[in-house]
Amino acid sequence: MNTMLDILGATIIGGLIFLLITNLNTYSSKDKFTSDTELTLQQNAKTLASMIESDLRKVGYNYSGSPIIDADSSKFSFYADIDSNGTVDSLTLTESDTTLLPETQNPKDRIYYRIVDGDTLKAASLGLTRLKFTYKDALGYVTTVPDSIQYIEAEVWLESTSKIDTSYAKTYWEITVNPRNL
Repeated sequence: MNTMLDILGATIIGGLIFLLITNLNTYSSKDKFTSDTELTLQQNAKTLASMIESDLRKVGYNYSGSPIIDADSSKFSFYADIDSNGTVDSLTLTESDTTLLPETQNPKDRIYYRIVDGDTLKAASLGLTRLKFTYKDALGYVTTVPDSIQYIEAEVWLESTSKIDTSYAKTYWEITVNPRNL
């Protein structure tokens, strides 16, 4: 009878240890997935911000006249010699609507568009959910008058393309650029 109780007790203790190890493994896998997703999202934000910042620094480069074509909160168009070949290009930075990425789980993600001389170059979504431009004058006040714009602020919101539990991981990046040629 003692032997049976020992075997039963050992089985219960072994089962509990097995469940504990399984639960720990599940938790660590989920934590690794969350961590990897957040790291990827941060890297995507930095990549997208670098692309936007590089273009904003070139506003008006090798162009005489008012370089700003269109400046609203979701689209910015300007003239510049983007590739330093002596030819002035028109460049538009904007985002798509949410219907163009049906293959991702996130219903809010968009495509970042960089349109050079009317030729649309789509960048990967990278999890972009919102792109917003704000324009400021020399004193730092918000303006919509193209000739008084001295600073361009771009705000980038990104979310993961797949859910973590019941929500998407989110990040935000803000860039303020004072183009030399304005």
